[in-house]
Amino acid sequence: MKIILRITIIAIAVSLSTAIVSQEKPLSQQVAATVLKIWPDTVPVGSQTKWSYDMGVVLKGFEGIWTNTGDISYFNSIQKKIDYFVKDDGSIRNYELDEYNLDHVNNGKLVLLLYRVLGREKYKKATDLLRSQLKTHPRTKEGGFWHKKIYTNQMWLDGLYMGGPFYAEYAMLFEGSAFDDIANQFIWMERHARDPKTGLLYHAWDESKEQKWANKATGTSPLFWARAMGWYADALVDALDYFPADHPKRRSLIDILNRLVNAIEKQQDKATGLWYDVMNYNGPGKEKNYFEASASCQVTYAIAKGVRKGYLAAAKLAIAKKAYAGIIKRFIKVENGQTNFYGTVKVSGLGGNPYRDGSFEYYMSEPVIVNDPKGIGAFLLASTEMEKLPTLSTGNGKIVLLDRYFNSEKRKDAGGNDVYWHYVWEERSNSGFYTWGNIFERYGAKLSSLDVAPTAADLKKASVYIIVDPDHKKDNPNPNYVSDDNIKVITDWVKAGGTLILMANDSSNCDLQHFNKLAGVFGIRFTDKSINMVKNDVFEQGAVLPGSSNPIFKTTRKMYLKEVSALELHSPATANAVKDGDVIIATSRSGKGMVFAVGDPWLYNEYVDGRKPPAEYENYKAAEDLVKWLLKK
Repeated sequence: MKIILRITIIAIAVSLSTAIVSQEKPLSQQVAATVLKIWPDTVPVGSQTKWSYDMGVVLKGFEGIWTNTGDISYFNSIQKKIDYFVKDDGSIRNYELDEYNLDHVNNGKLVLLLYRVLGREKYKKATDLLRSQLKTHPRTKEGGFWHKKIYTNQMWLDGLYMGGPFYAEYAMLFEGSAFDDIANQFIWMERHARDPKTGLLYHAWDESKEQKWANKATGTSPLFWARAMGWYADALVDALDYFPADHPKRRSLIDILNRLVNAIEKQQDKATGLWYDVMNYNGPGKEKNYFEASASCQVTYAIAKGVRKGYLAAAKLAIAKKAYAGIIKRFIKVENGQTNFYGTVKVSGLGGNPYRDGSFEYYMSEPVIVNDPKGIGAFLLASTEMEKLPTLSTGNGKIVLLDRYFNSEKRKDAGGNDVYWHYVWEERSNSGFYTWGNIFERYGAKLSSLDVAPTAADLKKASVYIIVDPDHKKDNPNPNYVSDDNIKVITDWVKAGGTLILMANDSSNCDLQHFNKLAGVFGIRFTDKSINMVKNDVFEQGAVLPGSSNPIFKTTRKMYLKEVSALELHSPATANAVKDGDVIIATSRSGKGMVFAVGDPWLYNEYVDGRKPPAEYENYKAAEDLVKWLLKK
């Protein structure tokens, strides 16, 4: 017997009055459990043999859950499913480059994730293989990628999702000169597919105007398919993650997103908050049109993320809230203990054999199924984004500024460029702060980095300023030591209400001499005594117990810190975490501001993202507790 999940306790945000389905776990995790029941870790999503884009949509949802929770099981699932296909030499099982199919590029997003986290050469080779497809991929005369080699002269909205975000992330990592080409793909698609009356985008455009489905004057397909616009909107918000802030065409992509959302908003059903499979269709047989689940999720994701990232006006969030409530009410069902996702059209395309003419009758002829990977993946993306809403008000746009001047280590990237690394926001490997930065963002903060000596004007914009592991000559032949002028600027800012984080390292890996001049102003000294010297991953040697009444780590029972510089304290500093008489963490109040100090970089990915210490060491939870404490100051 089908049981519609009772509406209970998860609130999307304080202002969201519509109750949301809930059980013990968030809906994203409930639906992810369904994925793993249908396609266990030993089985790729959707198929045991096909390198299918469906899998990539689902696994991007898994990535979102991992970054929201620190639960390593989701990352492990991603790796196992991708490793089924990516061989040790970087070749990809059942992938054919010469098909020139943009769908085949989509899974590359997860291959890039694995490369950035694990650094293994096979993943780099596999991403290079997918990039090589784009280098020789057939294009329109203007330069737009054909959707597939078999779809001559055709650009589809779907293709921007399949190829665009992968191309942008690859460009950020290895090929900065490619951003113009990436931006142009979106610009050209909108130019040719946008309807001037409604602002909606047609499913596809045929440059040759020879296809039977193509308008002989414009080359566009006949109708506005909702999932195609969802793909395109999601592609925009995801590709923008990697676009340089100063790129001249970045603004063009944000403008395209705004135009599309404005048009889609007008088509939202007022009663349910959902969108029809064929948007804006009022012709013969319109009663056959139906609310489509995957498209409704895709639009919800794009709007919620677009608002959070500042691409869309805050008022647009109401669209996503209403849609998400409708999605849960109409498409989520618990049956026999399994959370199922209904209402996704299995496929919709154009041309091919048998021929798909793009008519309303064609779109209505495709089957609508339960637990389709595309629908599930779209729901996971929407839910992981919407599940952020209750915490975003904590930071409310506060700037968290990370020093890259005192810690200014650089290395050559794959393109031979000098790039910052070691405790930086963008880095997903062990020594980066990507996970910690994601937690800051989930609690409403904005991330920034400072590559020069701090000035009063720089710090005035920031609520939190982080200095970690200042260089000595071992790290940097020309280190930027903390000077008296630096100390004056920083201490004045703290007294005025700023929150300063000082994260040292053991003395062999950090310039403590000059760093202590700054710390000493607040009654803190990083000593040469190294504690928690863990040997051979005997994790208990690194255990730190914050205590049940800790004012910062209110939910954390046990933390892991390794090779820590013990702290010596004087007034006004006070100890926060102590082990065997040694102070590991301290705080100090100065004027209206606060200082937090710890003798280790500590919250870098290796010890926060769930991949190394056993689950009993709650470093992810500790990072959350600290973020909440910092942003409420």
